[in-house]
Amino acid sequence: MIQTIAFYLFAVLTIASAAATILSRNPVHSVLFLILAFFNAAGLMVLTGAEFIAMLLVIVYVGAVAVLFLFVVMMLDIDFAELRAGFVKNFPLGMLVAVVLLAEMVLGIGAYKAGALDLGTPDGTAATPAGASNVEAIGGLMYSRYLFLFEAAGLILLVAMVGAIVLTHRQRSGTRGQKISKQNARRPDEATVNVKPEVGKGVSL
Repeated sequence: MIQTIAFYLFAVLTIASAAATILSRNPVHSVLFLILAFFNAAGLMVLTGAEFIAMLLVIVYVGAVAVLFLFVVMMLDIDFAELRAGFVKNFPLGMLVAVVLLAEMVLGIGAYKAGALDLGTPDGTAATPAGASNVEAIGGLMYSRYLFLFEAAGLILLVAMVGAIVLTHRQRSGTRGQKISKQNARRPDEATVNVKPEVGKGVSL
């Protein structure tokens, strides 16, 4: 009984917060509603036994993506009148994209119900072992069958991170670079100077 009540509570809050994310006029409020939707979706994942996906929703989406977007929106000087004007201008294109997506969903659901898609039958190899949690099953599968793919994905992310660092720290003309060896070789008497200012004297520029 408590699982049913929790499911309907999380489901209603997820749908309501998702609708508020779209309909809110303030971008900051939209991000806050999006975070609320992620938390409720994580609750739904916990109810279905997918603890790993729930942790991903909270750690990755709420802890990184949504919070980063929230800080970006709050730090930028956004002209809300210009945003509304752009929304009205791009509204026909948005409705066209929405109609296309809706038609694709209806077509896919209709094809699935018609039995034209052969999705295959599970062979039991990906089933959760007895006595193991969802996280343990995903970890065992990831580090056994998909080990090389997992390592390749990590290598690709590492190359992307190094590339971003190289692009942002490229040498620019007219700027002074940082010399780490010179900074480490400085002695305390070279870094600070003790002075005794006279009474009533200000700072000389």
